[in-house]
Parts: sequence; structure tokens; C-alpha cells
Amino acid sequence: MAEKARGTNKAPSEDVPMGPTGRPYHGFPTPAPLQTHGPARIIALCNQKGGVGKTTTTINLAASLAQYGRKVLAVDFDPQGALSAGLGIATHDVPTIYDLLLDTKRDPHEVIVHTSVDGLDLIPANIDLSAAEVHLVNEVARETILARVLRKVTGEYDAILVDCQPSLGLLTVNALTASHGVLIPLECEFFALRGVALLIETIDKVRDRLNPSIELDGVLATMYDSRTLHSREVLERVVEAFGDDVLETVIGRTVKFPDASVSGVPITTFAPEHAAAQAYLRLARELVARGAVA
Repeated sequence: MAEKARGTNKAPSEDVPMGPTGRPYHGFPTPAPLQTHGPARIIALCNQKGGVGKTTTTINLAASLAQYGRKVLAVDFDPQGALSAGLGIATHDVPTIYDLLLDTKRDPHEVIVHTSVDGLDLIPANIDLSAAEVHLVNEVARETILARVLRKVTGEYDAILVDCQPSLGLLTVNALTASHGVLIPLECEFFALRGVALLIETIDKVRDRLNPSIELDGVLATMYDSRTLHSREVLERVVEAFGDDVLETVIGRTVKFPDASVSGVPITTFAPEHAAAQAYLRLARELVARGAVA
């Protein structure tokens, strides 16, 4: 997919401001409410480097889509359970995604919990998930187990967001096999760029061998600080490499994200008027406009 790099950006009209990606900064329309829900489009938020904003993006994109009337299921697919904690859901001694992976006949509704955000549900995870790869390694069609789990509930949601662990192991391959699209959060820092080629190679292998329909929904620049030359240069290199696959929305660096996580709510609830909350609402509108979400 690296060959998709295009650099086909058109010259902006004089009355359209330039965004941080060096392209015209469009305003995406507020999506119309949906009269019916489902089937869901499944999106994996994936990057094998940790600390790039996968969980933060999953939480706040899910909440933003729910705010626009979409029914959203967030799947915590990381043994650290940060997605569950960030949504204020306790995961000790409760059924989790691990139980669904080990028993695919189990009803996912026994595991799904409602969050404090209207329209946003969660399949939680805890440290038990770290044992999943060992248990699944001898299973037949082990790469498709998550797909079989999610298939039972796709008709009830408009979007299912899978928060992947920072690795390219069996769990991540399961997420990619189950998904229609991949969203790559990418920190605006030099070392974050280094592993992206390996991730793209993994996505290509999954497409060739397991899931021919998977698409790259976009590369999302996160932790951007316009005050530093380093952030600006990294973002410029990302646009050079991925062209129009880089989303126009850019998520800035702010201390509000950890504050919201400690409170167990999305930033759209914690500080709805903050620029970071508005950025995630804009991301939701952009993904709807691009057809990644209904």
C-alpha cells in the first residue's frame, strides 16, 4: 500500500485556509442522523508502536460518532485494558473479549457493557487477554476468531472500532482479518515513522491471504505540536509518503487527554469546548464524509 503515495494535492483557492497537512482545510458537514442501524463497518486502529494515540483515538472517535447519532461498539483488544479504563469500565472478575475468543459459541451480549456515552457500547479486556495467543495458536482458522465473534453483533451497530495492542502478533492479525478498514494513528515524532512500513506490509499480507476487502481508511497524525519544527517536518514527511491517505484532521498534543482518561470519560464529555474535543468531532465528520463510516 505504500505505493499509494500520491502527492496529488490540488492548489488551494485563495479563500480556503491551509491546514497543518499543507492542504486546504475543509469543513466537513455534520452528518444526518440515521433512521436505522447496521450493518456495522469494522475499523481496526492499529500501530505496532505504543503511545501513538490508538486508545485515545478509539475512545474519542467512538464518542464523537455516537454524538452524531451512530451506534458504536468499541472493542478493547489490548491486554492492558486501557480502553476499558478510559471509558470508566471496571474489568476485574467480569467476562471480557478473552472469554469470547476462547468460546466462540458464547453470546457477545453477555460481555457487552453500556458506557456513560449514549450510543457507545464496549467489549472490555483485561490482562487475561495476554494469554490468548498461546491458547489460540493450535486453533483451526485461528486468524478469523475475532471475525466470528463480531459477526454476531454487526447488525446492531453502525461502526465497530477495535483498539489493537502495540504489536503485529496474532491478536492484531485477528483484528485486521475481521476489519473492513484500518485507521493508523501516527505520532508526529521521527521514531514513529520507522515502523509504519512494516505495518503496511502486514496489512498487505492480510489482504493477500486472509481478507481481500480490507482498506486503509487513513493515517491520522496525533500529538502534533505546531510550535515545534520537528512536528511540522514529520507531518510533512507523512504527507509525502501517504498522500491523500493522510487525513486532513490532525490531533494536537494536550494534557486534557490524560485528565479525561483519569476521569473515565471521553474528552468530548470532559471538555466539550476544548480544541481536542472539536478535533475528534471533526475526525468523525471526515470519516463519514470519506465513506469510512455510515
